[in-house]
Amino acid sequence: TIEKFEKEAAELGKGSFKYAWVLDKLKAERERGITIDIALWKFETPKYYVTVIDAPGHRDFIKNMITGTSQADCAILIIAAGTGEFEAGISKDGQTREHALLAYTLGVKQLIVAINKMDTTKWSEERYQEIIKETSNFIKKVGYNPK
Repeated sequence: TIEKFEKEAAELGKGSFKYAWVLDKLKAERERGITIDIALWKFETPKYYVTVIDAPGHRDFIKNMITGTSQADCAILIIAAGTGEFEAGISKDGQTREHALLAYTLGVKQLIVAINKMDTTKWSEERYQEIIKETSNFIKKVGYNPK
């Protein structure tokens, strides 16, 4: 349960990682605060069988990211809003840019873009719009149709 993950995360000084621990099971993942291996979570709706594949975002584990992404019909690209984090990810050699390109190249034609860590920008509408604009521009170049 989330309460259990919250307690365990707090004990390791990683309280904000409680939700990541739902799928991050490896001790190294929890200690380092990053996803290392892919993890699967399945559920069904009245209309669909859904498998969520949590893939690593860290550069050191790009092979695992490719393994997970190659099995996907749709991807969720999570973008950090923090000052410096967004800029690093969207830079020429950034992970955000690389992951969007790899997903498209691997045949993932549906992309959901989610922006997290907006609390670090004090929920700035200006920052949000800046991220939307820049992200839309680059994913369009990759081949996606931002709407």
